[in-house]
Amino acid sequence: MGCLAVAFLLCSILALAAADPAPGRRIHTLFSVECNNYFDWQTVGLMHSFRISGHVGPITRLLSCTDEQLRSYGGMDLAPTHVVPSMSKHPVTGDWYPAINKPAGVVHWLNHSEDAKKVDWVVILDADMIIRKPLLPWDLGAEKGKPVSASYGYLIGCDNILAQLHTAHPEFCDKVGGLIAMHIDDLRAMAPLWLSKTEEVRQDKEHWATNITGDIYSSGWISEMYGYSFGAAEVGLRHKINDDVMLYPGYTPRAGVEPSLLHYGLGFKVGNWSFGKASHRDDNIVYDCNRLFPAPPHPDMVRGMNANEDEARGFLLSVECINTINAGLVLHHEKRACPKPKSDYVSFLNYLLKPSAHSKKASETVNAEQQEPRPYPKIHTLFSAECSAYFDWQTVGLVHSFKLSGQPGYITRLLSCSEKDLKSYKGMDLAPTHLVPSMSVHPLTGDWYPAINKPAAVLHWLHHVVTDVDFLVILDADMIMRGPITPWEFNAERGHPVSAPYNYLIGCDNELAQLHTRHPEACDKVGGVIIMHIEDVRALAPLWLFKTEEVRADKAHWATNITGDQYAHGWISEMYGYSFGAAEIELRHRIRDDIMLYPGYVPQEGSEPRVLHYGLEFSVGDWKFDKADWRNENMTSKCWRKFPEPPDPSTLTTSDRGERRRDEISIECISTINQALDIHHRKHGCVAAATTTTTTTTTTAANSSIAFGSRGEAKQGSEEAVVVEKSVDREALNSFMASNRRRSVLERFKRLPVISLSPRYWMIALWTLLVSCFLLVISAIYSRQRNHHENGGTKKISRRRNKLLAEEESNGSSQLLDQP
Repeated sequence: MGCLAVAFLLCSILALAAADPAPGRRIHTLFSVECNNYFDWQTVGLMHSFRISGHVGPITRLLSCTDEQLRSYGGMDLAPTHVVPSMSKHPVTGDWYPAINKPAGVVHWLNHSEDAKKVDWVVILDADMIIRKPLLPWDLGAEKGKPVSASYGYLIGCDNILAQLHTAHPEFCDKVGGLIAMHIDDLRAMAPLWLSKTEEVRQDKEHWATNITGDIYSSGWISEMYGYSFGAAEVGLRHKINDDVMLYPGYTPRAGVEPSLLHYGLGFKVGNWSFGKASHRDDNIVYDCNRLFPAPPHPDMVRGMNANEDEARGFLLSVECINTINAGLVLHHEKRACPKPKSDYVSFLNYLLKPSAHSKKASETVNAEQQEPRPYPKIHTLFSAECSAYFDWQTVGLVHSFKLSGQPGYITRLLSCSEKDLKSYKGMDLAPTHLVPSMSVHPLTGDWYPAINKPAAVLHWLHHVVTDVDFLVILDADMIMRGPITPWEFNAERGHPVSAPYNYLIGCDNELAQLHTRHPEACDKVGGVIIMHIEDVRALAPLWLFKTEEVRADKAHWATNITGDQYAHGWISEMYGYSFGAAEIELRHRIRDDIMLYPGYVPQEGSEPRVLHYGLEFSVGDWKFDKADWRNENMTSKCWRKFPEPPDPSTLTTSDRGERRRDEISIECISTINQALDIHHRKHGCVAAATTTTTTTTTTAANSSIAFGSRGEAKQGSEEAVVVEKSVDREALNSFMASNRRRSVLERFKRLPVISLSPRYWMIALWTLLVSCFLLVISAIYSRQRNHHENGGTKKISRRRNKLLAEEESNGSSQLLDQP
């Protein structure tokens, strides 16, 4: 029976492992305050914005109070509250530093709140913020080990002796702050270090100088911010930096960007009206009936101001910030039974208090998600390239745009090389790379057809890389990403991949499809961008390669009127291989004509393509670009090579809205590649031309790609931007490059996938053990019955039976070990 118990124990363990739920989407929002009037009116504003924004999950105020303050405090009803012992005056050193209450409050909440046990994601805000839209960690691109935050570029201590003194991993120090969206497990690991590193930096007065910390007052006031960055570096967290989520009122938002947060930590003004929170430090406005902050200009007046479109939006956001706080105060005073005030401004605020349909819809959608948590799909982006200078500059452009785009997950270059080419190839550092044997010259037929490397490489990657991703995004090297490409946004699901229309694949409608697939009716004319479930890719990839070989060999049907190939030389066989392979397993694509655009074409009205595919020649006025003209040019190994600059967008004269947008997108495409090349050259030691600038290029590309905001691994991009801005000597450059190489090794180590068995194998093992358990139970019952009815010779028979059972059990164990 001992063996039986062990078997049942193993069954239980495997059953629990198989039933382990995927990570959920439970969010909890935290903000830290103290017991005083200053934080009370900020709390009223933040809580009101929380309620009307559509943000989901509970919110908790971490209220740091002394016992004496708490006895007389009258604002316990302002927000759901977790009381924290005040550390404004340090209990050991006596140092007065209220900002330390933030990490202390988070640590206390983690250790003492039941809510901390029922959450997957934590969003941490400051009290002086206004929420405008739901802050969903997964939509922002947060992952376990990769929290999302905003850029705090003035934290220069990350780049100097301060980081070297206070963290063992200064290379991981991210200059971030404000908003934090982090997995609860990461927060548990980091929070104690956040507190201890804050104490460390606060005590290190020798290094408080402005040129070390960036603190203009040299008072150590931003020690808590460094405590966060150093604590995160200690545990190896790498932030995705998103500069589009949060905006300081008074600043002009980027074109096309709608910030989700307003952080009114600095003074701002609109016309002759101004607001600064520091002027209201002791303001009793929460408890004085019907008192509001001075009304800002009416939005209609702001729209009439002489300002460009983005400046006007900035002014309107400043007005919205104060109107939201005042609207919260109106509701709060009403709740406290204050007499209802009568004024035009209050009437206007009451109008604003009506919840927007957008907020209601967002709240309903996300609440529905939270009621039935779903696994958050993991994404990996692939693109195929060869060992050539032609693909190298394309790789530099695509990888740079990937970093700017906010695309979740990682990107891998499938690099097809012959052994000979690989020996002399110098571009292994251009992208995370999976090497693939080249099939440019077919190993059996000798046919020279480099395009076959794409399906061959995807198949090779699937066979040689252990991955737990849910979806693959497959791109071409000659593409520029402008925003995230995600299955949840474009509605990809298993059996229904998403792709762009390739209407010239007329072979789907004629005898070509009838010859090469059993299901010609399922042939979709698609290509370019592919978003597909990993299991569909596993089923499709062998057929994609096989059908490509088939069509390539079918020279009798290469004619233009059959394939649509204007050169009639079978060059698009790989595209047909994809469509025919997908048809074989009856995948039905969701075709999206808004996901990709060829520069030179007019975009759809109101759409912003996520990918620019520069496979064709395009022009703006007298300037033109054709990638084929640069097939033999070495753009990456020779310093300061870049493409002829396109016209400045401000010089465009066309009055047609569509044509102007077409030209702007064409300019953006090459500007992004030139920006990527410039950064690449600087990273590789091209210091002779350090005075060369690409200001227009950088601005254009950054503005356009950031328009989608959000989810990118912008940390890498920001590092590169720093390199662009400063001229370094050879010693500093070598140090920087060595640091990058160390970081690259660490990053690649972190990216090694966790080897896990497919659920299919878990189920096979589970059922095998269950059957074994059943047989053991039956054997035990049978044995007991025979013992009951037999007397003489039972011991001898029993020994023989036990021996047989042991052999049976041994054989069963061997069979288990032989399971695939």
